[in-house]
Formats: sequence, structure tokens, C-alpha cells
Amino acid sequence: MHNFEEELTCSICYSIFEDPRVLPCSHTFCRNCLENVFQASGNFYAWRAIRFSLKCPNCRSTVEIPPPGIESLPINFALRAIIEKYQQGDHPDVLTCPEHSSQPLNVYCLLDRQLVCGHCLTIGQHHGHPIDDLLSAYIKEKETPPKLLEELTDNHWIEVCLLIETLEEHKFDFEEIVQSEQEFVLNYFKKLNELLDAKKDALLSALRNVRTAIDEEYSPQIEKMKEIREQQLELMSLTTSLGEEESHLKFLEKVHNVRQRVQALKQRKLPYIKHLEIYPRISRILRTEWSMTKIGQIKKLEVPEIKLSPRRFLCAPPPRKKKKTEFWKILSIFILTLFSALLLIFFSDHLLPIFNDFSDISSVYFSEAFQFLYHLLSSNMYTAKETICHTYDVLKQLIWDAISEYSDAN
Repeated sequence: MHNFEEELTCSICYSIFEDPRVLPCSHTFCRNCLENVFQASGNFYAWRAIRFSLKCPNCRSTVEIPPPGIESLPINFALRAIIEKYQQGDHPDVLTCPEHSSQPLNVYCLLDRQLVCGHCLTIGQHHGHPIDDLLSAYIKEKETPPKLLEELTDNHWIEVCLLIETLEEHKFDFEEIVQSEQEFVLNYFKKLNELLDAKKDALLSALRNVRTAIDEEYSPQIEKMKEIREQQLELMSLTTSLGEEESHLKFLEKVHNVRQRVQALKQRKLPYIKHLEIYPRISRILRTEWSMTKIGQIKKLEVPEIKLSPRRFLCAPPPRKKKKTEFWKILSIFILTLFSALLLIFFSDHLLPIFNDFSDISSVYFSEAFQFLYHLLSSNMYTAKETICHTYDVLKQLIWDAISEYSDAN
């Protein structure tokens, strides 16, 4: 610090003197600083007429304070004049305290590592902190940088560098592993998706083939039956209009013509309705077999050939383990069904001539509704016969299965 500034600094507050007072020992201090020292020594102004003693903060000699107290001490006018001139001058190199205006930052606080003013040390937030002169603190720390540089270049930092290289190598290795794993995941699911798409396309292709087979099986028959139906409706319309014919000759000709057409239409062979089913059912395969397949076994899954095949059962197959009463119930149903089928087959050959003779009369004299009922019954007679025969074959197979299971159970 500049020597001139040191001469203007109070040794108690380390600030520029404020209202400087001179003790009898010739040392000068701020009036407020002397008041604080005086009160801290235990002296009070209870008795103004009594003189009090005080130790000088500089020379530690005991001096007497007149009865009026610190206010009675003489003012150092010369020093105050110098301070006033000093404060009026321009001192760009002198830093002042931001909290205490006009007080220079002339003391170094060792605790907070910053310059403070005297008021900060006595009444401010740095009260009681260890202090030193800025130049002294600088000289003491002047030899510190080489020591710090020596500490920053010892073997410890070599170990730090080696550790950094090791960590970077580990990081690079793990990043390569993660990258490889990521590529494996992408390739794995790409192949899995391709495999699943191939299986899906195969299943959909099989269903398209079944749809084509359904169209080939039923569309021609439906068209044929629609043609027969249209001809039937046309003949029904002609039959209805026969009553409007007034000429006997034309009436007989028309009746004969309609009769021949009806006989020819009735003699057209009707298609046999096959009892078919779609087998196997993809929905069942997906729910029961494919859904329980491990991912690694998906490639081994075979897409079944789906087609229209003869129906294996007209009804649900019986359970494997049945009681004896279930066996006799099935046997009795079979006997009754077989007896009814034989009766229908036997009487069908005798009923058809009667219906044929009756059709000649019905085409002329009976109503349109009754004719429709007759044609429906006569045309479905052949289908009913075939259905019963097929039912007989299926029931026979069921009975044999039931007998086998019954024998195995016993």
C-alpha cells in the first residue's frame, strides 16, 4: 500500500481517519474507534466528574481521559485537513468499498481472500476474520506457484493419464459391443419379419386358393339352379295365363306345350350337394399350435394345405370316455334313424308315380301356391334320399368308434 495512505489510516479500523482525536500519548485514532475501545474496557459515563484511564491501542500505555470523555480529547486538525485534501483529490488507483462509501479497500481478509475496508472489519460482515497487509500476503504466497507446479507434475498425474487411456479403451470396446449387438438385433428381427411375412403370405395364398375352390364348386351349381328357377317361374306364369285362352284348340295346344316343358324341366338332373368343410382351419392352427411355438422354431412351421374336403362329422365327435348309458343312447338313435331312412327310401319309389300323375291335374286345376309346393317336394326327393344315405354312413362310423372305445374302457 502507498506510504501516504498508511499515514492516513487508523490503526484500529484500518480506514481513513474520521474525526481524528489525539490521546495524551500523542497517538491519533478515530473518535468512534476510541468510543468502542472505551466501552469495551468497562468504563461508562455514570459520573462525569471522575477521570477514567485507557490503554492506548498502539503503545499500550495508560492514559487518563478527562471527565467529558472521548469528546473532550483534542482534534488533530492538521491530520483532518490533510485527509480532506486527500479525499478531494483524484486517486484512480485506490479502490473504495462498495458497502461503505469513500472507505478504501486497504486490508486483505485471509478467510474470504479479498480486500476489505476498516468498517467491514469492525462493524461489517468480516468482523473477527484474520487479516493481513496485501503486500505481506503477496510475499508469503509468492513461493507457492512453483510448489503447486511441482505437485501438478508428479507421478500422480501420470497415473491419471493412464487411467484416462484405460477408460477410453473400455468405453470404445463397449461401444463396439453395443454397436455389434444393435446390428445383430436389427438383422435378427429383419430375418424374423421376413420369415413371418413369408408365412403370412403363404397362409393368405392358401386361403385364396380355398376361395377359388369354393367358387369353382358352388358357382356353376348356383347358376344352374337359378336357370331352373327362372324357367319354373316362366312356366308358372304361362300356366296362370292358360285360363284366359278362349279358343279350345289353342288352349289344348298351350296346355300340351306347357306340360312337355314341365316334364322336361322336372327331369333335369339336380346337383348333389356335397357335405364339405374347410380343413384344416387356420384360426385353430394359429391359436393352438403356432401361438405356442418358440421363436426359434417358427422357421420349421409348415403351412398346411387348406382345401375343401368331405365333412368328417355331421356333428361333433363323441368324447373318448363315455359311460355305458351314452353308448346305448347312440345305438338307439342309430337304429331309429336307420329304420326311418329305410322307410323313406322304400316309399319314395312308390310316391313318385303318384306325384307324377297328380302333376297333370295340378298344372291346370290347382293354385299356383300348391304347384310350387309340389315342385319343391318332388325336386328335393332325390336330395333327401342322398342325404339320408350319407347320414347312414356317418352314423355307422360313429357307432363303430363308440363300440371300440367302450371295449377299450372295459
